[in-house]
Amino acid sequence: MPGKIILVLGGARSGKSSFAVELASGLGRKVLFCATAEPLDDEMRARIEAHKKTRPSSWTTLESATNIAAAIGKSSAGHDAVIIDCMTLLLSNLLGEGIPLSQCEQSVAREMEELLTCLGKKESNYIIVSNEVGQGLVPENGLARTYRDMLGKINQQLAACADEVYLMVARLPVKIK
Repeated sequence: MPGKIILVLGGARSGKSSFAVELASGLGRKVLFCATAEPLDDEMRARIEAHKKTRPSSWTTLESATNIAAAIGKSSAGHDAVIIDCMTLLLSNLLGEGIPLSQCEQSVAREMEELLTCLGKKESNYIIVSNEVGQGLVPENGLARTYRDMLGKINQQLAACADEVYLMVARLPVKIK
């Protein structure tokens, strides 16, 4: 039976990651958790460690700040579910590579094309976590607006191919697709 693609959207601290963990737990015992966060400071290291404690120790963790399709392709065989947590940090990692913005947009487009191809194979169940950042104020600087716009496009692409989409509000999942 082919896998399904589930997109979990929400704001900061809305319960996205814990909901993704619950969903994956119901899809099988062999789970690959693809983490895109980088431990660049003490606060982020503490967040990463807290997240790790919420996952069963039997799960496989794959840390990949970018090029997640290639990383997942090498590691996902035999897994019942793959969680990608999260697209928000993946985009931030791509923007933070220090390349000109025009090249970064190409890099993001390439990353998404590879990811969508990987997801399209449906070799596993995929649960993808991303922030919904388009409901707030228009950011005052160009880079923040570009980030918001790019993440909005990523979310639209993922929602289009997803079998299910949830919006997390105050730890409550609202199924929107």
